[in-house]
Amino acid sequence: MQTYDYVIVGAGSAGAVLAARLSEDPSIQVLLIEAGVESHPYTRMPLSFGLLIDRPDANWLYESEPEPNTANRKIPVPRGKILGGSSAINGLVWVRGQPQDYDTWEKMGARGWGWRDLAPIFNRIEHFVDGDGSNGRGTEGPLKVTVVGDQNPLYDALFDAARAAGYPVNPDYNSLDQEGVVKTQASIYQGRRMSVAHCYLEPARRRSNLHIVTQAHVTQILLDGKRCTGVTYRRGSEQFTALAHETILCAGGVASPQLLELSGIGNPQILQQHGIDVKHALPAVGENFRDHLNARIVWRLKDPRVSYNHMARGLGAVTQMMKYVTTGTGFMSLPSAPMLAFLKTDPAMATPDVQMHLVPYSIKDPKTRKLQDFPSMTIACYQLRPESLGSIHIRSADPLAQPSIRFNFLSDPIDQRAMVDGFRMMRRIVATAAMDRYRDAEVSPGEHLQSDHDILEWIRANAHTAYHPMGTCRMGPGSDAVVDHKLRVHGLAGLRVADASIFPTMPSGNTNAPAIMVGEKAADILRASHALQKRIQGELEVA
Repeated sequence: MQTYDYVIVGAGSAGAVLAARLSEDPSIQVLLIEAGVESHPYTRMPLSFGLLIDRPDANWLYESEPEPNTANRKIPVPRGKILGGSSAINGLVWVRGQPQDYDTWEKMGARGWGWRDLAPIFNRIEHFVDGDGSNGRGTEGPLKVTVVGDQNPLYDALFDAARAAGYPVNPDYNSLDQEGVVKTQASIYQGRRMSVAHCYLEPARRRSNLHIVTQAHVTQILLDGKRCTGVTYRRGSEQFTALAHETILCAGGVASPQLLELSGIGNPQILQQHGIDVKHALPAVGENFRDHLNARIVWRLKDPRVSYNHMARGLGAVTQMMKYVTTGTGFMSLPSAPMLAFLKTDPAMATPDVQMHLVPYSIKDPKTRKLQDFPSMTIACYQLRPESLGSIHIRSADPLAQPSIRFNFLSDPIDQRAMVDGFRMMRRIVATAAMDRYRDAEVSPGEHLQSDHDILEWIRANAHTAYHPMGTCRMGPGSDAVVDHKLRVHGLAGLRVADASIFPTMPSGNTNAPAIMVGEKAADILRASHALQKRIQGELEVA
């Protein structure tokens, strides 16, 4: 049994950042507990987002419950099980979101979380290598962000096709205006993944006040009445107790609500169903769950020289490996999508409501990400801010059992309309004359699918997630939230949550950058609280 100022559960995108920032004060003792491993040989390489998609040594490999809205399929929910969390296995697409996202959070009661408050934090995080700071981007942060440098005539044709279809081109979608077709900005620098483990933890690990324990599974949050006193965790066959002035859950959108419920914090009906004593009733735990539903169209291409299905198969795979090793470029240096589009399904909308990923290859199976054996390209689309709400709850009192994940995708008519309209927009871009040189035929789902009903049913049966679970410990006031604007769990002292689970609504785009922002914001909140406590203590001692 050891005592710390702060115990942080989960060394993912938020937790690693929080630990690194708090430990900058040498007077503060920080314990960072991670259930996964220290590292994996693949993680340095950007392509690891595909290589680790089905690896239990670096991935939790969660699955959803079968649901009628998605053809009763079990949908994979990969999450990082490693220092750096999902930042060590994700697709590396760097998206801040729209300013309106965060202003909406503030209007919903999350004081201090509006765009004017968070823009400086995003700038603090990033070193946008391809910018000069003139458009409000950070240039001195620990995490380097670059524009994808891969050159391919297919990209040029897609830009021309988007213009021909009436869509704008945007030089920087991470500025105030997100709309347009763009080259992706990625958390990649000189061919290396910029995970939080690399950018934040590696420089911090030399500090004697930062203690990191890996392969340690937290089993329970300890409560003394309505105050959290620490956690218990297993490491191998041994069990440990870590006491703390404050405990911060950073286990992510799936595991943070699970750990709260295992500890008796949540909906009494759910807890009692699994034989768990109710220590603190909080019905919102595990609710408000959202993710992005991703529908993909695949086209066969006429020219194999523009598709990585041709360039990275067989002998080409060896060539691409050598290219990566010697220059840090090529197929293995790419994010999950080298081009993006943020578009409006209705021109009257104030901001984009769908995001597209334009990819110069296709895969056989989203579970394995193995390449198709014919030259092709993929465009994937998801609704930026889905309305459908799901849930994540424990399925038993066993802390090692996976939770029950229910997406409830496409339950809202707004989501259905956006996905069908986005699907048609993908086709419209590829149908322009600019793509005649490359487009052969649509092979999945195929041009025979034309009616709204048929398109929606195909999406239900084939779409997967974009791996962005959030909202299950929602921030805000009232009984439908879990934490307040300072990330304190409602009704409890000494316990906070800081990860993507606290998002009140879905940010417009990939969620890794916003999750890292939460870690930085949490550090600001805790350092301010620590400074206030020290001042009060000093005044009392003087008195």
